[in-house]
Amino acid sequence: MRPPVAPFADIVAGRPTRIGLSGPALLGSRLLTKDTAFTRTERDAFALAGLLPDAVLTIEQQVELELEHLRAKRSPIEQYIGMAALQDRNATLFYRLLEDNLEEFLPIVYTPTVGLACEEYSHVIRRTRGTWITPADRDRIPTLFRQGPFDDVRLIVVTDNERILGLGDQGAGGMAIPIGKLALYTAVSGIHPSLTLPVSLDVGTNNARHLADPLYLGYRAPRLRGAEYDELVEAFVAGVQEVWPGCLIQWEDFKQQNAMAILDRYRQRVPSFNDDIQGTSAVVVAAVLAALRATGRTLADARVVLAGAGAAGIGAARLLRLAMREAGLDDDHVRNAIALVDSRGLIHSGRTDLDPAKAEFAVSPAGVSVSLLETVRARRPTFLVGTTGVAGTFDEPLVRAMADGLDPTETPTILPLSNPTSSCEATPAQCFAWTGGRALVATGSPFEPVAVDGRRVQVGQANNVYVFPGVGLGAIVSEARTITDDMFLRAAHTLAAAVSTESLRNGTLFPPINELRAIARAVAIAVAGPGSEPLIDAAMWSPQYVPYLPERATDRRRRGTD
Repeated sequence: MRPPVAPFADIVAGRPTRIGLSGPALLGSRLLTKDTAFTRTERDAFALAGLLPDAVLTIEQQVELELEHLRAKRSPIEQYIGMAALQDRNATLFYRLLEDNLEEFLPIVYTPTVGLACEEYSHVIRRTRGTWITPADRDRIPTLFRQGPFDDVRLIVVTDNERILGLGDQGAGGMAIPIGKLALYTAVSGIHPSLTLPVSLDVGTNNARHLADPLYLGYRAPRLRGAEYDELVEAFVAGVQEVWPGCLIQWEDFKQQNAMAILDRYRQRVPSFNDDIQGTSAVVVAAVLAALRATGRTLADARVVLAGAGAAGIGAARLLRLAMREAGLDDDHVRNAIALVDSRGLIHSGRTDLDPAKAEFAVSPAGVSVSLLETVRARRPTFLVGTTGVAGTFDEPLVRAMADGLDPTETPTILPLSNPTSSCEATPAQCFAWTGGRALVATGSPFEPVAVDGRRVQVGQANNVYVFPGVGLGAIVSEARTITDDMFLRAAHTLAAAVSTESLRNGTLFPPINELRAIARAVAIAVAGPGSEPLIDAAMWSPQYVPYLPERATDRRRRGTD
Protein backbone atom coordinates (compact mmCIF):
# COMPACT_ATOMS: atom_id res chain seq x y z
CA MET A 1 0.00 0.00 0.00
CA ARG A 2 1.43 3.36 -0.97
CA PRO A 3 1.51 5.89 1.86
CA PRO A 4 -0.91 8.86 1.99
CA VAL A 5 0.23 12.16 0.50
CA ALA A 6 2.01 14.74 2.64
CA PRO A 7 1.47 15.76 5.35
CA PHE A 8 -0.77 12.82 6.20
CA ALA A 9 1.82 10.08 5.71
CA ASP A 10 3.78 11.39 8.68
CA ILE A 11 0.63 11.97 10.73
CA VAL A 12 -0.57 8.38 10.20
CA ALA A 13 2.89 7.08 11.11
CA GLY A 14 2.96 9.22 14.26
CA ARG A 15 6.06 11.13 13.15
CA PRO A 16 6.86 14.84 13.51
CA THR A 17 5.18 16.54 10.57
CA ARG A 18 5.97 19.59 8.50
CA ILE A 19 2.94 21.86 8.08
CA GLY A 20 2.56 24.68 5.57
CA LEU A 21 -0.35 26.50 7.22
CA SER A 22 -0.17 29.01 10.05
CA GLY A 23 -2.34 31.36 12.08
CA PRO A 24 -6.11 31.26 11.56
CA ALA A 25 -5.75 29.00 8.51
CA LEU A 26 -4.10 26.30 10.63
CA LEU A 27 -6.61 26.72 13.45
CA GLY A 28 -9.44 26.39 10.92
CA SER A 29 -8.12 23.26 9.22
CA ARG A 30 -10.22 20.44 10.69
CA LEU A 31 -7.67 17.71 9.88
CA LEU A 32 -4.64 19.62 11.18
CA THR A 33 -5.80 21.81 14.04
CA LYS A 34 -5.03 20.90 17.62
CA ASP A 35 -7.02 23.80 19.07
CA THR A 36 -5.91 24.32 22.68
CA ALA A 37 -3.39 21.45 22.47
CA PHE A 38 -0.85 23.40 20.40
CA THR A 39 2.34 23.58 22.46
CA ARG A 40 3.93 26.91 23.29
CA THR A 41 6.73 26.17 20.83
CA GLU A 42 4.16 25.47 18.08
CA ARG A 43 2.20 28.59 18.95
CA ASP A 44 5.29 30.70 18.35
CA ALA A 45 6.37 28.80 15.23
CA PHE A 46 2.95 28.94 13.53
CA ALA A 47 1.82 32.48 14.45
CA LEU A 48 -0.78 31.21 16.92
CA ALA A 49 0.29 33.33 19.89
CA GLY A 50 -2.64 35.45 21.00
CA LEU A 51 -5.15 33.32 19.09
CA LEU A 52 -5.57 30.79 21.89
CA PRO A 53 -6.14 31.00 25.66
CA ASP A 54 -3.05 30.48 27.77
CA ALA A 55 -3.59 26.87 28.93
CA VAL A 56 -2.13 24.02 26.89
CA LEU A 57 -4.36 20.96 27.15
CA THR A 58 -3.63 17.34 26.32
CA ILE A 59 -5.91 15.49 23.93
CA GLU A 60 -7.18 13.49 26.91
CA GLN A 61 -8.24 16.71 28.62
CA GLN A 62 -9.91 17.89 25.42
CA VAL A 63 -11.84 14.62 25.21
CA GLU A 64 -12.95 15.12 28.81
CA LEU A 65 -14.29 18.57 27.98
CA GLU A 66 -16.10 17.37 24.86
CA LEU A 67 -17.72 14.53 26.81
CA GLU A 68 -18.93 17.11 29.30
CA HIS A 69 -20.48 19.12 26.46
CA LEU A 70 -22.11 16.14 24.77
CA ARG A 71 -23.50 14.56 27.92
CA ALA A 72 -25.15 17.84 28.86
CA LYS A 73 -27.27 17.77 25.70
CA ARG A 74 -30.88 16.77 26.15
CA SER A 75 -31.54 14.45 23.23
CA PRO A 76 -29.69 12.08 20.87
CA ILE A 77 -30.23 14.38 17.89
CA GLU A 78 -28.65 17.26 19.81
CA GLN A 79 -25.71 15.01 20.57
CA TYR A 80 -25.53 14.12 16.85
CA ILE A 81 -25.38 17.83 15.96
CA GLY A 82 -22.75 18.39 18.63
CA MET A 83 -20.57 15.56 17.36
CA ALA A 84 -20.93 16.77 13.75
CA ALA A 85 -19.80 20.21 14.88
CA LEU A 86 -16.76 18.69 16.59
CA GLN A 87 -15.94 16.69 13.45
CA ASP A 88 -16.14 19.91 11.45
CA ARG A 89 -13.90 21.78 13.88
CA ASN A 90 -11.24 19.27 14.99
CA ALA A 91 -11.32 15.89 13.27
CA THR A 92 -8.48 14.35 15.30
CA LEU A 93 -10.28 15.11 18.54
CA PHE A 94 -13.60 13.84 17.13
CA TYR A 95 -12.11 10.48 16.12
CA ARG A 96 -10.23 10.12 19.41
CA LEU A 97 -13.43 10.73 21.36
CA LEU A 98 -15.36 8.29 19.18
CA GLU A 99 -12.68 5.59 19.29
CA ASP A 100 -12.40 5.81 23.08
CA ASN A 101 -16.18 5.85 23.63
CA LEU A 102 -17.61 3.70 20.83
CA GLU A 103 -20.19 1.96 22.96
CA GLU A 104 -21.68 5.27 24.06
CA PHE A 105 -21.56 7.15 20.76
CA LEU A 106 -21.96 4.50 18.06
CA PRO A 107 -25.77 4.85 18.43
CA ILE A 108 -25.36 8.61 17.95
CA VAL A 109 -23.16 8.74 14.85
CA TYR A 110 -24.97 5.78 13.33
CA THR A 111 -28.08 3.74 14.07
CA PRO A 112 -30.51 4.59 15.45
CA THR A 113 -29.92 8.37 15.70
CA VAL A 114 -28.57 8.75 12.17
CA GLY A 115 -32.04 7.80 10.91
CA LEU A 116 -33.54 10.90 12.49
CA ALA A 117 -30.62 12.94 11.20
CA CYS A 118 -31.43 11.76 7.66
CA GLU A 119 -35.08 12.74 8.05
CA GLU A 120 -34.20 16.19 9.41
CA TYR A 121 -30.97 16.71 7.48
CA SER A 122 -31.92 19.97 5.78
CA HIS A 123 -32.65 21.47 9.21
CA VAL A 124 -29.74 20.06 11.23
CA ILE A 125 -26.86 20.44 8.76
CA ARG A 126 -24.26 22.98 9.86
CA ARG A 127 -21.42 22.42 7.38
CA THR A 128 -21.53 20.42 4.17
CA ARG A 129 -19.05 17.63 3.52
CA GLY A 130 -18.33 15.32 0.61
CA THR A 131 -19.34 15.54 -3.03
CA TRP A 132 -22.91 16.05 -4.22
CA ILE A 133 -23.74 14.87 -7.74
CA THR A 134 -27.04 15.67 -9.47
CA PRO A 135 -28.30 14.69 -12.94
CA ALA A 136 -27.11 18.09 -14.18
CA ASP A 137 -23.54 17.11 -13.26
CA ARG A 138 -23.31 13.97 -15.39
CA ASP A 139 -20.73 15.39 -17.80
CA ARG A 140 -18.49 17.06 -15.24
CA ILE A 141 -18.08 14.51 -12.43
CA PRO A 142 -14.25 14.33 -12.66
CA THR A 143 -14.17 18.11 -12.27
CA LEU A 144 -16.32 17.88 -9.14
CA PHE A 145 -13.96 15.31 -7.66
CA ARG A 146 -10.88 17.40 -8.43
CA GLN A 147 -12.49 20.38 -6.68
CA GLY A 148 -12.66 18.39 -3.45
CA PRO A 149 -10.23 18.76 -0.56
CA PHE A 150 -8.11 15.62 -1.12
CA ASP A 151 -5.80 14.51 -3.92
CA ASP A 152 -5.64 10.82 -3.07
CA VAL A 153 -9.00 9.27 -2.19
CA ARG A 154 -8.87 5.48 -1.64
CA LEU A 155 -12.40 4.86 -0.31
CA ILE A 156 -15.78 6.28 -1.34
CA VAL A 157 -19.09 5.52 0.35
CA VAL A 158 -21.89 6.51 -2.03
CA THR A 159 -25.67 6.46 -1.77
CA ASP A 160 -28.56 7.45 -4.01
CA ASN A 161 -30.60 8.00 -0.82
CA GLU A 162 -33.55 5.81 -1.79
CA ARG A 163 -33.56 3.09 0.85
CA ILE A 164 -32.22 4.76 3.98
CA LEU A 165 -32.29 2.19 6.81
CA GLY A 166 -35.96 1.29 7.21
CA LEU A 167 -37.04 4.84 6.40
CA GLY A 168 -37.14 4.74 2.62
CA ASP A 169 -36.45 7.68 0.32
CA GLN A 170 -34.81 10.54 2.22
CA GLY A 171 -33.43 12.54 -0.70
CA ALA A 172 -30.49 14.73 0.21
CA GLY A 173 -30.78 13.63 3.83
CA GLY A 174 -29.30 10.28 2.90
CA MET A 175 -25.86 11.92 2.87
CA ALA A 176 -25.75 11.40 6.64
CA ILE A 177 -25.27 7.69 5.95
CA PRO A 178 -21.98 7.89 3.98
CA ILE A 179 -20.70 10.49 6.44
CA GLY A 180 -21.55 8.21 9.37
CA LYS A 181 -20.12 5.09 7.73
CA LEU A 182 -16.83 6.84 6.98
CA ALA A 183 -16.64 8.14 10.56
CA LEU A 184 -16.83 4.51 11.66
CA TYR A 185 -14.24 3.45 9.09
CA THR A 186 -11.78 5.86 10.67
CA ALA A 187 -12.66 5.24 14.31
CA VAL A 188 -12.79 1.45 13.94
CA SER A 189 -10.25 0.52 11.25
CA GLY A 190 -8.04 3.61 11.36
CA ILE A 191 -8.35 4.62 7.70
CA HIS A 192 -7.26 8.26 7.72
CA PRO A 193 -10.10 10.63 6.74
CA SER A 194 -7.92 12.24 4.05
CA LEU A 195 -8.28 8.97 2.12
CA THR A 196 -12.08 8.93 2.22
CA LEU A 197 -14.96 10.73 0.52
CA PRO A 198 -18.74 10.58 1.13
CA VAL A 199 -20.78 10.98 -2.06
CA SER A 200 -24.48 11.60 -2.64
CA LEU A 201 -25.96 10.75 -6.01
CA ASP A 202 -28.77 13.25 -5.47
CA VAL A 203 -31.12 12.10 -8.23
CA GLY A 204 -34.24 13.70 -6.77
CA THR A 205 -36.78 12.35 -4.33
CA ASN A 206 -40.34 11.07 -4.26
CA ASN A 207 -40.67 11.97 -0.59
CA ALA A 208 -43.60 14.40 -0.57
CA ARG A 209 -42.65 15.81 2.82
CA HIS A 210 -39.22 16.87 1.61
CA LEU A 211 -40.49 18.27 -1.68
CA ALA A 212 -43.03 20.37 0.20
CA ASP A 213 -40.37 21.76 2.56
CA PRO A 214 -39.23 25.19 1.30
CA LEU A 215 -35.91 24.66 3.12
CA TYR A 216 -35.19 21.25 1.59
CA LEU A 217 -31.59 21.31 0.35
CA GLY A 218 -31.65 18.57 -2.26
CA TYR A 219 -32.28 18.32 -6.00
CA ARG A 220 -35.93 19.29 -6.18
CA ALA A 221 -37.33 16.86 -8.75
CA PRO A 222 -39.00 13.43 -8.91
CA ARG A 223 -36.51 10.61 -8.54
CA LEU A 224 -34.55 9.82 -11.71
CA ARG A 225 -35.28 6.40 -13.22
CA GLY A 226 -34.40 4.17 -16.16
CA ALA A 227 -31.65 4.80 -18.69
CA GLU A 228 -30.86 8.30 -17.40
CA TYR A 229 -30.28 6.92 -13.90
CA ASP A 230 -28.02 4.17 -15.23
CA GLU A 231 -26.06 6.72 -17.27
CA LEU A 232 -25.45 8.85 -14.18
CA VAL A 233 -24.20 5.85 -12.18
CA GLU A 234 -21.93 4.92 -15.10
CA ALA A 235 -20.60 8.48 -15.27
CA PHE A 236 -19.93 8.36 -11.51
CA VAL A 237 -17.95 5.12 -11.76
CA ALA A 238 -16.02 6.38 -14.78
CA GLY A 239 -15.26 9.64 -12.95
CA VAL A 240 -13.90 7.79 -9.92
CA GLN A 241 -11.70 5.64 -12.13
CA GLU A 242 -10.38 8.67 -14.02
CA VAL A 243 -9.48 10.69 -10.93
CA TRP A 244 -8.58 7.91 -8.46
CA PRO A 245 -7.90 4.62 -10.29
CA GLY A 246 -8.39 1.62 -8.01
CA CYS A 247 -10.47 3.55 -5.45
CA LEU A 248 -12.75 1.27 -3.44
CA ILE A 249 -16.46 2.07 -3.82
CA GLN A 250 -18.95 1.05 -1.15
CA TRP A 251 -22.56 1.19 -2.40
CA GLU A 252 -24.90 2.16 0.42
CA ASP A 253 -28.69 2.22 0.84
CA PHE A 254 -29.76 1.72 -2.78
CA LYS A 255 -33.19 0.18 -3.31
CA GLN A 256 -33.17 -3.57 -3.93
CA GLN A 257 -33.35 -3.76 -7.72
CA ASN A 258 -30.82 -0.98 -8.23
CA ALA A 259 -28.60 -2.35 -5.47
CA MET A 260 -28.43 -5.83 -7.00
CA ALA A 261 -28.04 -4.56 -10.58
CA ILE A 262 -25.28 -2.07 -9.70
CA LEU A 263 -23.35 -4.62 -7.66
CA ASP A 264 -23.52 -7.20 -10.44
CA ARG A 265 -22.62 -4.63 -13.11
CA TYR A 266 -19.53 -3.21 -11.43
CA ARG A 267 -18.13 -5.75 -8.97
CA GLN A 268 -15.76 -7.26 -11.55
CA ARG A 269 -14.94 -3.91 -13.15
CA VAL A 270 -13.91 -1.86 -10.10
CA PRO A 271 -13.18 -2.76 -6.48
CA SER A 272 -16.64 -2.34 -4.96
CA PHE A 273 -19.18 -3.91 -2.66
CA ASN A 274 -22.65 -3.25 -1.29
CA ASP A 275 -22.71 -3.19 2.48
CA ASP A 276 -26.48 -3.76 2.70
CA ILE A 277 -26.07 -6.97 0.70
CA GLN A 278 -22.61 -8.29 1.54
CA GLY A 279 -21.86 -6.65 4.88
CA THR A 280 -25.23 -7.72 6.26
CA SER A 281 -24.70 -11.22 4.89
CA ALA A 282 -21.40 -11.57 6.76
CA VAL A 283 -23.00 -10.42 10.01
CA VAL A 284 -25.85 -12.92 9.57
CA VAL A 285 -23.46 -15.79 8.85
CA ALA A 286 -21.31 -14.79 11.82
CA ALA A 287 -24.39 -14.90 14.07
CA VAL A 288 -25.31 -18.34 12.72
CA LEU A 289 -21.77 -19.64 13.28
CA ALA A 290 -21.62 -18.18 16.79
CA ALA A 291 -24.99 -19.69 17.69
CA LEU A 292 -23.85 -23.08 16.41
CA ARG A 293 -20.74 -22.77 18.59
CA ALA A 294 -22.94 -21.96 21.57
CA THR A 295 -25.17 -24.99 21.01
CA GLY A 296 -22.48 -27.45 19.98
CA ARG A 297 -23.98 -27.97 16.52
CA THR A 298 -22.76 -27.55 12.93
CA LEU A 299 -24.01 -25.98 9.74
CA ALA A 300 -25.42 -29.37 8.78
CA ASP A 301 -27.98 -28.88 11.58
CA ALA A 302 -29.02 -25.36 10.54
CA ARG A 303 -32.44 -24.68 9.00
CA VAL A 304 -32.92 -21.03 8.11
CA VAL A 305 -35.98 -18.97 7.24
CA LEU A 306 -35.27 -15.43 6.09
CA ALA A 307 -38.20 -13.03 6.32
CA GLY A 308 -37.54 -10.31 3.77
CA ALA A 309 -36.19 -11.08 0.32
CA GLY A 310 -34.76 -7.69 -0.51
CA ALA A 311 -31.09 -7.02 -1.06
CA ALA A 312 -30.15 -7.87 2.54
CA GLY A 313 -32.14 -11.09 2.66
CA ILE A 314 -30.86 -12.34 -0.68
CA GLY A 315 -27.30 -11.40 0.25
CA ALA A 316 -27.58 -13.33 3.51
CA ALA A 317 -29.01 -16.36 1.69
CA ARG A 318 -26.17 -16.31 -0.82
CA LEU A 319 -23.43 -16.19 1.80
CA LEU A 320 -25.16 -18.85 3.91
CA ARG A 321 -25.24 -21.05 0.81
CA LEU A 322 -21.52 -20.44 0.25
CA ALA A 323 -20.74 -21.21 3.91
CA MET A 324 -22.70 -24.47 3.75
CA ARG A 325 -21.00 -25.52 0.54
CA GLU A 326 -17.61 -24.71 2.06
CA ALA A 327 -18.56 -26.94 4.99
CA GLY A 328 -19.04 -29.82 2.55
CA LEU A 329 -22.83 -29.90 2.32
CA ASP A 330 -24.26 -30.91 -1.04
CA ASP A 331 -26.56 -28.72 -3.13
CA ASP A 332 -29.72 -30.66 -2.25
CA HIS A 333 -29.05 -30.22 1.47
CA VAL A 334 -28.31 -26.50 1.03
CA ARG A 335 -31.43 -25.96 -1.10
CA ASN A 336 -33.64 -27.49 1.58
CA ALA A 337 -31.90 -25.68 4.46
CA ILE A 338 -32.61 -22.10 3.31
CA ALA A 339 -36.02 -20.55 2.63
CA LEU A 340 -36.91 -16.94 1.85
CA VAL A 341 -40.27 -15.29 2.43
CA ASP A 342 -41.20 -11.96 0.87
CA SER A 343 -44.33 -9.81 1.19
CA ARG A 344 -46.23 -12.31 -0.95
CA GLY A 345 -45.13 -15.35 0.99
CA LEU A 346 -42.70 -18.21 0.55
CA ILE A 347 -40.46 -17.99 -2.50
CA HIS A 348 -41.18 -21.23 -4.34
CA SER A 349 -40.89 -22.56 -7.86
CA GLY A 350 -44.62 -22.33 -8.49
CA ARG A 351 -44.56 -18.52 -8.41
CA THR A 352 -44.41 -16.60 -11.67
CA ASP A 353 -43.52 -13.22 -10.17
CA LEU A 354 -39.93 -13.94 -9.13
CA ASP A 355 -36.97 -11.93 -10.37
CA PRO A 356 -33.75 -13.89 -11.05
CA ALA A 357 -32.22 -13.11 -7.65
CA LYS A 358 -35.22 -14.52 -5.79
CA ALA A 359 -35.59 -17.44 -8.20
CA GLU A 360 -32.14 -18.68 -7.08
CA PHE A 361 -33.76 -19.72 -3.79
CA ALA A 362 -37.14 -20.98 -4.93
CA VAL A 363 -38.11 -24.19 -3.15
CA SER A 364 -40.55 -26.87 -4.23
CA PRO A 365 -44.16 -25.72 -3.77
CA ALA A 366 -45.53 -29.18 -2.99
CA GLY A 367 -47.65 -29.11 0.15
CA VAL A 368 -46.27 -25.77 1.31
CA SER A 369 -48.41 -22.78 2.19
CA VAL A 370 -47.18 -19.29 1.32
CA SER A 371 -47.49 -17.41 4.62
CA LEU A 372 -44.53 -16.77 6.91
CA LEU A 373 -46.31 -18.46 9.81
CA GLU A 374 -47.09 -21.61 7.89
CA THR A 375 -43.60 -21.64 6.39
CA VAL A 376 -42.18 -21.68 9.91
CA ARG A 377 -44.58 -24.44 10.93
CA ALA A 378 -43.70 -26.53 7.89
CA ARG A 379 -39.92 -26.02 7.80
CA ARG A 380 -39.21 -25.91 11.56
CA PRO A 381 -36.30 -23.46 11.28
CA THR A 382 -33.59 -23.25 13.91
CA PHE A 383 -32.80 -19.73 12.64
CA LEU A 384 -35.33 -16.98 11.91
CA VAL A 385 -33.81 -13.88 10.29
CA GLY A 386 -35.72 -10.63 9.72
CA THR A 387 -34.75 -7.99 7.16
CA THR A 388 -38.29 -6.79 6.40
CA GLY A 389 -38.15 -3.24 7.74
CA VAL A 390 -41.62 -3.89 9.21
CA ALA A 391 -42.03 -3.68 12.97
CA GLY A 392 -43.95 -6.54 14.56
CA THR A 393 -43.35 -9.05 11.74
CA PHE A 394 -42.20 -11.57 14.35
CA ASP A 395 -45.40 -11.63 16.41
CA GLU A 396 -46.25 -13.97 19.26
CA PRO A 397 -47.93 -16.75 17.20
CA LEU A 398 -44.95 -16.86 14.84
CA VAL A 399 -42.26 -16.97 17.52
CA ARG A 400 -44.18 -19.53 19.57
CA ALA A 401 -44.65 -21.66 16.45
CA MET A 402 -40.91 -21.59 15.85
CA ALA A 403 -40.09 -22.63 19.41
CA ASP A 404 -42.80 -25.29 19.55
CA GLY A 405 -41.61 -26.83 16.27
CA LEU A 406 -38.12 -27.59 17.57
CA ASP A 407 -36.89 -30.58 19.51
CA PRO A 408 -36.07 -29.89 23.17
CA THR A 409 -32.38 -30.22 22.29
CA GLU A 410 -32.61 -27.50 19.62
CA THR A 411 -32.29 -23.79 20.33
CA PRO A 412 -34.29 -21.18 18.40
CA THR A 413 -32.07 -18.35 17.20
CA ILE A 414 -33.96 -15.18 16.27
CA LEU A 415 -32.35 -12.28 14.44
CA PRO A 416 -34.72 -9.29 14.01
CA LEU A 417 -32.25 -7.14 12.11
CA SER A 418 -34.27 -4.23 10.73
CA ASN A 419 -33.33 -0.78 11.93
CA PRO A 420 -33.83 1.81 13.23
CA THR A 421 -35.37 0.47 16.43
CA SER A 422 -38.87 1.47 15.35
CA SER A 423 -38.65 -1.01 12.43
CA CYS A 424 -37.39 -4.00 14.40
CA GLU A 425 -39.39 -7.21 13.73
CA ALA A 426 -39.57 -8.00 17.48
CA THR A 427 -37.89 -6.83 20.65
CA PRO A 428 -35.49 -9.11 22.50
CA ALA A 429 -37.84 -9.19 25.50
CA GLN A 430 -40.63 -10.48 23.27
CA CYS A 431 -38.39 -13.15 21.73
CA PHE A 432 -37.35 -14.42 25.14
CA ALA A 433 -40.88 -14.31 26.57
CA TRP A 434 -42.47 -16.17 23.64
CA THR A 435 -39.83 -18.93 23.61
CA GLY A 436 -39.83 -19.48 27.36
CA GLY A 437 -36.33 -18.02 27.61
CA ARG A 438 -34.89 -20.61 25.21
CA ALA A 439 -33.90 -18.29 22.37
CA LEU A 440 -30.60 -16.86 21.32
CA VAL A 441 -31.25 -13.32 20.06
CA ALA A 442 -29.33 -10.61 18.24
CA THR A 443 -30.84 -7.43 16.82
CA GLY A 444 -29.95 -4.83 14.21
CA SER A 445 -30.46 -1.92 16.61
CA PRO A 446 -29.10 -1.59 20.15
CA PHE A 447 -31.28 -2.74 23.05
CA GLU A 448 -30.83 -2.68 26.79
CA PRO A 449 -29.97 -5.96 28.56
CA VAL A 450 -32.92 -8.25 29.29
CA ALA A 451 -33.60 -10.26 32.45
CA VAL A 452 -34.14 -13.92 31.48
CA ASP A 453 -34.67 -16.61 34.10
CA GLY A 454 -32.76 -14.69 36.72
CA ARG A 455 -29.84 -13.83 34.46
CA ARG A 456 -29.04 -10.59 32.67
CA VAL A 457 -28.62 -11.13 28.93
CA GLN A 458 -26.67 -8.55 26.97
CA VAL A 459 -28.26 -8.75 23.53
CA GLY A 460 -25.68 -8.60 20.77
CA GLN A 461 -26.16 -6.03 18.04
CA ALA A 462 -25.82 -7.55 14.56
CA ASN A 463 -24.26 -4.36 13.28
CA ASN A 464 -22.41 -4.23 9.95
CA VAL A 465 -19.75 -2.16 11.69
CA TYR A 466 -18.26 -5.48 12.80
CA VAL A 467 -17.49 -6.25 9.14
CA PHE A 468 -17.22 -3.37 6.68
CA PRO A 469 -14.35 -1.42 8.30
CA GLY A 470 -12.10 -4.46 8.29
CA VAL A 471 -13.10 -5.53 4.79
CA GLY A 472 -12.44 -2.03 3.48
CA LEU A 473 -9.09 -1.75 5.25
CA GLY A 474 -7.97 -5.17 4.03
CA ALA A 475 -9.01 -4.38 0.47
CA ILE A 476 -7.22 -1.01 0.45
CA VAL A 477 -4.01 -2.36 1.98
CA SER A 478 -3.90 -5.32 -0.41
CA GLU A 479 -4.96 -3.09 -3.32
CA ALA A 480 -7.58 -5.67 -4.24
CA ARG A 481 -9.00 -5.36 -7.73
CA THR A 482 -12.23 -7.15 -6.84
CA ILE A 483 -14.06 -7.66 -3.55
CA THR A 484 -15.14 -11.29 -3.48
CA ASP A 485 -17.84 -13.15 -1.56
CA ASP A 486 -15.06 -15.29 -0.10
CA MET A 487 -13.66 -12.16 1.60
CA PHE A 488 -16.99 -11.69 3.36
CA LEU A 489 -17.11 -15.35 4.35
CA ARG A 490 -13.62 -15.00 5.85
CA ALA A 491 -14.86 -11.91 7.69
CA ALA A 492 -17.84 -13.87 9.03
CA HIS A 493 -15.65 -16.68 10.33
CA THR A 494 -13.28 -14.16 11.91
CA LEU A 495 -16.12 -12.31 13.62
CA ALA A 496 -17.74 -15.50 14.92
CA ALA A 497 -14.41 -16.66 16.33
CA ALA A 498 -14.02 -13.35 18.17
CA VAL A 499 -17.04 -14.07 20.40
CA SER A 500 -15.74 -15.36 23.72
CA THR A 501 -16.95 -18.63 25.20
CA GLU A 502 -18.21 -16.70 28.22
CA SER A 503 -20.30 -14.43 26.00
CA LEU A 504 -21.82 -17.43 24.24
CA ARG A 505 -22.65 -19.04 27.58
CA ASN A 506 -24.47 -15.82 28.51
CA GLY A 507 -26.44 -15.84 25.26
CA THR A 508 -24.55 -13.03 23.50
CA LEU A 509 -23.72 -13.70 19.85
CA PHE A 510 -21.44 -10.74 19.12
CA PRO A 511 -18.36 -9.31 20.84
CA PRO A 512 -18.53 -6.11 22.90
CA ILE A 513 -18.50 -2.88 20.91
CA ASN A 514 -15.31 -1.82 22.67
CA GLU A 515 -13.49 -4.65 20.84
CA LEU A 516 -14.35 -3.27 17.41
CA ARG A 517 -10.88 -2.01 16.56
CA ALA A 518 -9.25 -5.37 17.31
CA ILE A 519 -11.96 -7.12 15.29
CA ALA A 520 -11.46 -4.77 12.33
CA ARG A 521 -7.74 -5.56 12.41
CA ALA A 522 -8.41 -9.30 12.44
CA VAL A 523 -10.95 -9.04 9.61
CA ALA A 524 -8.56 -6.89 7.56
CA ILE A 525 -5.80 -9.46 7.96
CA ALA A 526 -8.19 -12.25 6.94
CA VAL A 527 -9.17 -10.26 3.84
CA ALA A 528 -5.67 -9.12 2.88
CA GLY A 529 -4.14 -12.55 3.41
CA PRO A 530 -1.14 -14.12 5.16
CA GLY A 531 1.76 -11.84 5.96
CA SER A 532 -0.34 -8.67 5.84
CA GLU A 533 -0.18 -7.89 9.56
CA PRO A 534 2.63 -5.28 9.37
CA LEU A 535 0.94 -3.49 6.47
CA ILE A 536 -2.43 -3.48 8.26
CA ASP A 537 -0.88 -2.14 11.45
CA ALA A 538 0.98 0.60 9.56
CA ALA A 539 -2.24 1.71 7.85
CA MET A 540 -4.31 1.98 11.05
CA TRP A 541 -4.15 5.59 12.17
CA SER A 542 -4.47 6.21 15.89
CA PRO A 543 -6.05 9.65 16.46
CA GLN A 544 -3.41 11.59 18.32
CA TYR A 545 -1.48 14.80 17.87
CA VAL A 546 2.06 14.69 16.49
CA PRO A 547 4.67 17.44 16.79
CA TYR A 548 4.49 20.05 14.02
CA LEU A 549 7.44 21.70 12.28
CA PRO A 550 7.22 24.65 9.87
CA GLU A 551 7.11 23.47 6.29
CA ARG A 552 10.05 24.10 3.99
CA ALA A 553 9.32 25.88 0.73
CA THR A 554 10.11 22.73 -1.26
CA ASP A 555 7.44 20.77 0.63
CA ARG A 556 4.52 23.04 -0.13
CA ARG A 557 1.37 21.66 -1.69
CA ARG A 558 -1.71 23.43 -2.98
CA ARG A 559 -4.35 21.26 -1.30
CA GLY A 560 -4.96 18.33 0.98
CA THR A 561 -5.37 19.94 4.37
CA ASP A 562 -9.14 20.57 4.43
